[in-house]
Amino acid sequence: MSQTQLTQKRLRPKKGAHTMHAAAIVGWGHTPFGRLDLSLEALIQSAAREALSDAGISGTDVDAVFLGLYNAGLTPDGFCASMVLGADEGLRYTPATRLENACASGSAALYAAMDAIASGRINTALVVGAEKMTALDGAGVTRALGAASYQAEEAGLSFPDIFARFARAYGERYGDPTLAMAHIAAKNHAAAMNNPLAQLKKPLSVEFCATVSEKNPLISDPLKMTDCSLVSDGAAAIVLTRADRASDFRRAVGFRASVQVNDLLPLSAKDMTDFTGPRLAFERAYAQAGVSVADLSFAEVHDCFTIAELLVAEAMGLAPKGQGAEFIIAGGTGRQGRCPTNMSGGLKAKGHPVGATGVSMHVMAARQLCGEAGEMQLPDPKLGLAFNMGGGAVANYVSILERLS
Repeated sequence: MSQTQLTQKRLRPKKGAHTMHAAAIVGWGHTPFGRLDLSLEALIQSAAREALSDAGISGTDVDAVFLGLYNAGLTPDGFCASMVLGADEGLRYTPATRLENACASGSAALYAAMDAIASGRINTALVVGAEKMTALDGAGVTRALGAASYQAEEAGLSFPDIFARFARAYGERYGDPTLAMAHIAAKNHAAAMNNPLAQLKKPLSVEFCATVSEKNPLISDPLKMTDCSLVSDGAAAIVLTRADRASDFRRAVGFRASVQVNDLLPLSAKDMTDFTGPRLAFERAYAQAGVSVADLSFAEVHDCFTIAELLVAEAMGLAPKGQGAEFIIAGGTGRQGRCPTNMSGGLKAKGHPVGATGVSMHVMAARQLCGEAGEMQLPDPKLGLAFNMGGGAVANYVSILERLS
């Protein structure tokens, strides 16, 4: 099979396109994100209890538990799935499994739960994503996160170093992206002001974000501190059940699409000016849902670094390759733009407790679709997208969500 034939095969919609998935979100919980005086176990159980209460069920109604957690030495807890069981006495003896896929560990847990429901093996799942990152010093966190890169070639690189390579490559081909990156940072900080759960509720100007200064030092050229997501503690949780049971709950959010695409791990194997794996995931998700990017009301996307949000905008199809910076500077991803993006503050200002991020994105999207987003609320959203990414565009998860009831 030629490379062209292989690409065409990969782009074909899978069987079952344009149909609703079998699972629905019927409850959620979400701790604040930040430097929290809570243990990993306390974070996990707090989010889990809130999700059960929000869904109006107890632990006895849950058939399986799925925990998204990266860890990699961030805490000494290496065996954590059963920590969830302490959230409710009815959870004891419930099957519990931990999932890890770098910064997409939360989505890995969510998708595993959806697959278990779709298979008919279970009816209802409790999904928790969590991370305790602030127990280590900065060097320790950098080392732990760096383990998610390709050690044979990238050992010793920090993730700011990795995404700085994307930014430099993009700049060499299409022109300096740093002003657009500053617009992304300022937009997401402004959005976080409306999110009471966000870690950093502090507005920053585009000028401040664009300028190297004592308060905004260069981290890895051209990434400044304002281009980098935060070191965070936090957890989020979701109750999933069969979609045909959605009417049993006070409201429910369903999946028009759920797609996972993994790309090769080495950076050397990729075009550093393009998020190829995410692009393929978006294309498959649109085909599965029977929609286009123009149908989206909003998106929560993985802005681990501001250059990532720029590349995601192009991968989503919001702007052609090489034109994302112009689109962003013109406000295309702002609250009044074509596709409001990261109205929660994103990883940049809401925070990025690694294992919690994918679950958090789905909670924020569900709240928007149900009109429960408070000051973050957009007017009458119909379709929301969540994009969670692990590593340098390696593990890519795209969900397209809509309210069912």
